[in-house]
Amino acid sequence: MLRRLKFGAMKKDDNMKISGAKIVVETLIEQGVDTVFGYPGGQVLSLFDELYQCSDRINHILTAHEQGASHAADGYARATGKVGVCIATSGPGATNLVTGIATAYLDSIPMVAITGNVPTSIIGRDSFQEVDIVGVTMPITKHNFIVKDIRELADTLRSAFKIAKSGRPGPVLVDIPKDVQVAQWDFEPKKEPVRPYPLKFASELKLKQAAEMIKASKRPYIYFGGGIISGKASAEVVQLAEKINAPIGCTLMGLSAIPKDNPLFLGMNGMHGQYASSIALDEADLVIALGARFSDRATGDKKRFNKNFSLIHIDIDSAELDKNITSNLSIQGDIKDSLYRLLPMLEKTERSDWSKRIAELKDEEIRRLESAYASKKDFEKKCGDCTKPCSMSGIPAENRLDPYKIIDIISEKAGDSDIIVTDVGQHQMWTAQRYPFKKPRTFLTSGGLGTMGYGMGAAIGAATTGKRSILFTGDGSFGMNLNELATAATQNSPLVIVIMNNGVLGMVRQWQTLFFNKHYSNTTLNRPTDFVKLAEAFGVKASRAFTADELEKAAAEAFAENRPYLIDCAVDCNEFVLPMLPPGGSIDDIITEIK
Repeated sequence: MLRRLKFGAMKKDDNMKISGAKIVVETLIEQGVDTVFGYPGGQVLSLFDELYQCSDRINHILTAHEQGASHAADGYARATGKVGVCIATSGPGATNLVTGIATAYLDSIPMVAITGNVPTSIIGRDSFQEVDIVGVTMPITKHNFIVKDIRELADTLRSAFKIAKSGRPGPVLVDIPKDVQVAQWDFEPKKEPVRPYPLKFASELKLKQAAEMIKASKRPYIYFGGGIISGKASAEVVQLAEKINAPIGCTLMGLSAIPKDNPLFLGMNGMHGQYASSIALDEADLVIALGARFSDRATGDKKRFNKNFSLIHIDIDSAELDKNITSNLSIQGDIKDSLYRLLPMLEKTERSDWSKRIAELKDEEIRRLESAYASKKDFEKKCGDCTKPCSMSGIPAENRLDPYKIIDIISEKAGDSDIIVTDVGQHQMWTAQRYPFKKPRTFLTSGGLGTMGYGMGAAIGAATTGKRSILFTGDGSFGMNLNELATAATQNSPLVIVIMNNGVLGMVRQWQTLFFNKHYSNTTLNRPTDFVKLAEAFGVKASRAFTADELEKAAAEAFAENRPYLIDCAVDCNEFVLPMLPPGGSIDDIITEIK
């Protein structure tokens, strides 16, 4: 039997054993991995030595911090649909991956995290840089492993990839003690990467029941989540909506699955969802939920959420069915297959009255948006303790940069295939509401965990695909992982960084305005940071914009580059994300103006 190694075929015999570290690298290559992200350390030196020797077949990107590596692997996975891979040493290296692993877990992103550990003989003895990373990550992984026998190493890694990309995707961790990395054993490569476990297909009887419920409805509404993207079911969702003439809304994680300019698409639902989309869902008599898990940010008051409509819930993960919201009909199965089989069971239907009502809601959304802008002018501004970028004094209101104007200017310069990334906060919601997404896998954000500092790593990971990444971030979020500017500069990443700099922790401050009597406790940053000089110190070109004209000029320069470029945009600290459902509230409590 022939064995494929770096320098050609080798014949199997006792003298052809290879190290555990080399088995890891060869297995990664076998699984189709071309890029990994990580940071070296004592317990993974053997592994990094093999990465060095195999650098012509697999690329390792050195990040500034292990958390950046985990977010980069996550961004790479979201942008490509492949399994992202990150590597870290034991102890603090491994624990620095935890936030990134949890982010991937809550958003169902396929990832394999590989950590080194102390030799098996001293595990459990409080050795230097020892931590039970398997125990730490058990609640935030689909599965995890510690490999104590080199004979199990290759197959364990294969299992990790299989689990990560099967069913509802997610992260898997493989912990490899140092002695296993240096031990020797035979390696037999597989001819192709492992395939996911067989799909689960929906019951035919239940699909027929769903069809009958849809036929009987007068006001159907389609509500989808990130499962549509991972399940590659965008076309089927549009076909369903067109056939039954139903409006479409989605979760934050579902954005980009279908073009924003689709006439049936009303936008995002949830705490900061679009007005028309949120009201239409509430007024529907039937909601068809596809690949969504009904988190608290999506539903608000769960007792109130579905009191007006019947619910069909289809999901690949049976654990999500009836977990948060009880449905009238729950169906476990692959989304794409389920919709493909459901469509022939349905008839083309007009529903003119429902269409008329949706048009009214769209008009009402525009009116409320205009009213919100007007109310903003009357809102008393007390910004004496804010930072200079927050101060808009001396700039006429019509020339100031508001968040939507920033997004509009940037989106006009961007291509349909550019990958939009956000951190977490007000800028995230503004982007979700406003950006004109056209293609799946072009919107990357931390939804379930809400991870500030996610953006830089994810944008770098996405940019390794060769596509341009555009990061919308805030000065608070950006400050958490701005060290990854070093990685972006080193990699010469095609990345445009847009900071909505309001000098405050905007989303938390918004809550303080609405629910804590304007007690701005520790949300005014008072940081004299010059982001332009900072970027330049890292080797990244940058400019600052206070007005639309300045942003137009900066954006033109940024998009003419094929390397990192940072734009620091001054935004008023009293810009708010509207509409908003109060935490634990319902559609009855929707806020569309700040008074």
